[in-house]
Amino acid sequence: MITTRYLTTKSLQILKFVGFLAVYIIAESVFEISGTYIKDPLRARHVLGLALVLIAGALALIGWRYGKQLAANNPRNFGKTRPTMKQIAQLLWIFILMTAIQIFWQWLISKHLLTIPSNQQAVNAAEMRMPMWNIFFGGILAPIFEELIFRGIFMNYFFNKDNRLSNILAVVISGSIFGFAHEMSFDFTWIMYSLLGCCLSFAYMHFRDIRYSIALHMMNNLIP
Repeated sequence: MITTRYLTTKSLQILKFVGFLAVYIIAESVFEISGTYIKDPLRARHVLGLALVLIAGALALIGWRYGKQLAANNPRNFGKTRPTMKQIAQLLWIFILMTAIQIFWQWLISKHLLTIPSNQQAVNAAEMRMPMWNIFFGGILAPIFEELIFRGIFMNYFFNKDNRLSNILAVVISGSIFGFAHEMSFDFTWIMYSLLGCCLSFAYMHFRDIRYSIALHMMNNLIP
C-alpha cells in the first residue's frame, strides 16, 4: 500500500514537472515565432504581444507552484536570505568557475574539436532577428524560468530530504537534466551544459535561496 502510494505520488510529480516544462517551452516557442515575421511588423507585434501574455501567465503559474511547494514542505528552509559580503564573494567564485568552463568550451570549438551547439546557433539566429527582445528574454526571463523549473520545482519534487546523499544527487541530476534540455545527445557538449547546470544547482543548494542561482544564471547569459 505504501509502495503504491509512493509510486503514484512520484508519477504525478513527474507529469507535473513535464507539464511546467511544456508551459515554458510553449511560451518560448511563440516568442521565437514572432521573430520569423520580421518582414511583417504588424503581424510580428501581434505575435510578440501574444507571446508576452503567455510568458507572463507561465511565469506566474510556475512561480506560484514553487511558492506552494515551499509552503507545504521545506525541510531545507529555502527562502529569502539577506546577502552578506561573504555570500556575494562565494557567488562570484562560482561565476568565475562557470566562466572558466565556457572559455575552455570556446577553446575546444576554436580548435574544431567541438562544433557550436545547435541550441546556441538558434539563440544567435534569434538575436539577429530581434536583438533587444531576445537579449531580454535570454538574459532575464529564461534564467528565472529555468531556475524555478530545474532547481526549485525539480529538487523539491524529487530530492526534498535534507541529507548529504539527497543533496549531492539533487545537484548532479538537476544539472544533468538541465544539460539534456539544451543538448539531447549524450556527448561532450551535453557534459559542458551539465557542468554549468551543476554549478547553478550547487548555488541553489548552497545558498538555500533561488535568487542566487537566478542571479548567477543571468550573469552567465548576459555578460557574454
